[in-house]
Amino acid sequence: MENFWTYFEVLAPSIGVGLVFWLAIRAIFRADRNERAAEIQVREEASQQGVQRDEPTSGPHS
Repeated sequence: MENFWTYFEVLAPSIGVGLVFWLAIRAIFRADRNERAAEIQVREEASQQGVQRDEPTSGPHS
């Protein structure tokens, strides 16, 4: 049983950091997915109303 706690003490920090990393990446991907869905919804609503938005071509200063 003492070996179990030794291995647990060694592996727990790595597992914890991996879990935090996974949660952060998951949150980023979900936020990106929701952002894209919201943009599509806004474009669809604008096209239904006949409003055309100016889209940037390739960057903030182009």
